[in-house]
Amino acid sequence: MGSFSPDPPKPWVETPLIFSPPLSRAAGCNIFLKLENTQPSGSFKSRGIGNMMLTAVSTTLPDEQPHFYCSSGGNAGLACATTAITLNRPATIVVPTATSDFMVGKLRELGAEVIQTGASWVEADTFLRETLLAPEAGVRKVYVPPFDHPDIWAGAATLVDEIALDFGAVGGRYSGRGGLDAVVCNVGGGGLLNGIMDGLERNAKRLGSRSGTKVLAMETVGAESLYASVRAGELVTLPGITSIATSLGARRVSEKTWEWYQKVGDEGMACSTVTDKEAALACVRFLDDARILIEVACGATIATAYNGDLRRHLGKGLGDEEWASRNVVLVVCGGSNTSAEILEKYKATYGIE
Repeated sequence: MGSFSPDPPKPWVETPLIFSPPLSRAAGCNIFLKLENTQPSGSFKSRGIGNMMLTAVSTTLPDEQPHFYCSSGGNAGLACATTAITLNRPATIVVPTATSDFMVGKLRELGAEVIQTGASWVEADTFLRETLLAPEAGVRKVYVPPFDHPDIWAGAATLVDEIALDFGAVGGRYSGRGGLDAVVCNVGGGGLLNGIMDGLERNAKRLGSRSGTKVLAMETVGAESLYASVRAGELVTLPGITSIATSLGARRVSEKTWEWYQKVGDEGMACSTVTDKEAALACVRFLDDARILIEVACGATIATAYNGDLRRHLGKGLGDEEWASRNVVLVVCGGSNTSAEILEKYKATYGIE
């Protein structure tokens, strides 16, 4: 590729926040959708991964050329490959051998070099760090982790900055609705959650919540590393991942994620799980209701509007009228590991009509 611009473009975009009547009816409160599926890579990862890579380019010495290395066969890898195009720099993505041809094909279509090795992400990541990052003259080799880096969290936090503009006390699209009461997101390694917590903390006054904006962090059974840690009272590592929501397949959340939970406790963060079937069903229903195709990891978030989890976790002690006035943002994180064919397989597997 050619030389990069001294003032490279921002590799993520401001995404819409829309009010959703169908999901509001299902949940019994006001549901707003933050459409991160419209990011260049198809998921919120464009924010965090993009911010980290942009920062690396801006701090690279003139006699060096940055080359990005990411160990992810999922949305982080796609965000890295997509951002590399924007920044006009090369990217190498290392994925486990079990990564689907569907995802490997997407990465290669974006021009990334793809190396398949190891039975799991841990092995692929180890190979990357121990073999591919050896020093090379004139090249700055930049390791891009899927979620665990301050620049990634800072990028994810821009999502809340945008929400705050819509719910801000002055001039926001939804400023007359009483402020933002809750944000719902899913959790894999915790990069998105870390950014949301940081963004909520610095935008607290602008969001105008009556009692503070609470976060509902969702995982699927079989990928519940944060939920398991909360129940154990300490940061734990899952023995393995059994959920079909492979984008949530971090066996251990970041130290920062655990720090956030310890800081805000149950008052500021609720943690819960849904089954793979509930997440898959949510993907199917959401396609009908919103005409948006999402992967099953995102379905864990959307499911809360359909299965009563929102009120169970966020509306305790509230009457119907009071609950109906609550404003909740669901982060539609998107994801590229999905297709109409995949949804049809979910229908067959789980008997979804």
